[in-house]
Amino acid sequence: MRIVKKLISVMTAAVMIASLTACGNEGSSNPSISNSGSSSSNKSITSSNSSSNSGSSSGSSSSSDSSSASNPTDGKIYHIGICQLMEHTALDAATEGFQAALKDKLGDNVEFDLQNAQGETTNCSTICNGFVTDNVDLIMANATAALQAAVASTNSIPILGTSVTDYATALNLPDWNGHTGTNVSGTSDLAPIDQQEDMILEFLPDVKTVGIAYCSSEPNSVYQSDLMKKALDEDGVSYKEYTAADSNEIQSVITTACDECDAIYIPTDNTMASSVETIKNVVVPAGIPLFAGESGICGAGVATLSISYYDIGYATGEMAYEILVYDKDAGKMDIQTASQTTKKYNKEICETLNMTVPDGYEELTAE
Repeated sequence: MRIVKKLISVMTAAVMIASLTACGNEGSSNPSISNSGSSSSNKSITSSNSSSNSGSSSGSSSSSDSSSASNPTDGKIYHIGICQLMEHTALDAATEGFQAALKDKLGDNVEFDLQNAQGETTNCSTICNGFVTDNVDLIMANATAALQAAVASTNSIPILGTSVTDYATALNLPDWNGHTGTNVSGTSDLAPIDQQEDMILEFLPDVKTVGIAYCSSEPNSVYQSDLMKKALDEDGVSYKEYTAADSNEIQSVITTACDECDAIYIPTDNTMASSVETIKNVVVPAGIPLFAGESGICGAGVATLSISYYDIGYATGEMAYEILVYDKDAGKMDIQTASQTTKKYNKEICETLNMTVPDGYEELTAE
């Protein structure tokens, strides 16, 4: 009997211990039974995890932004309208640089509608109005006439110009402070005019009269001519201006300039640039050295102070990226200029005219 009672006592104790153990396990596995301290601790862990996840997500997003070269667009495709005034080596290079910059940064998330106005300002207007109708995300205007047409077509779509010499002149902005304050910005192709005048005197220290030839319908050419006249005045060199209304007048205008001057200067001028062979066929037989505002025109000249149009186009593309992806205000972005210039000479024409090339000049090569 005692043995039975002892066995019953032992079995009862075992049952109680098992029951208590089960309760303890159940409590630790069920959060609803946690005390406020535990609950608080769990919240704190959740918050920390959430923060960690958020940071991870943010870091991932940041990483995505910082590798914006890859794709910061969340799949958006940007549509860019490009209006180029004409086919020309310099303008072609600027467009190529612009597209390369955006392709480098956006990859397949950018599409271009490139249209060439074939030198006609009325075509520029038609092209830009079409871009507005298509509601493109940005217009790139390559050359002054293209920029003016784009500005006339919209005051809301961002516009970036390139191969434009002076924006204040092109857009008739009297109070110029480096940016337009409108929906427009871009890059300038102006090489310092005083250095171009120095270039003429390096080749021809005894020059008496310089003919300044340009197209009268291009306001930026008028601007450059005024700067050249000022530089020549300061050095006591005489000059005469010769203007052509369009490409049909260029041959006769250049012929007259050759008859009356010792040298000719042609600034960055799209109309003149489109007629390089015509100009060359006049100045070379006449034995008159021509100095050019850009390398394309120097195909008919002796020397130029050159900039890279590809580089200013690329810089324009980088500006476009800032506007498209980071919503920068074009009107508050300063106009950018070429970071460096290079003195170049045309070997063929220098040899033909028996001209000695000063030190510091690089041979002009085909672009």
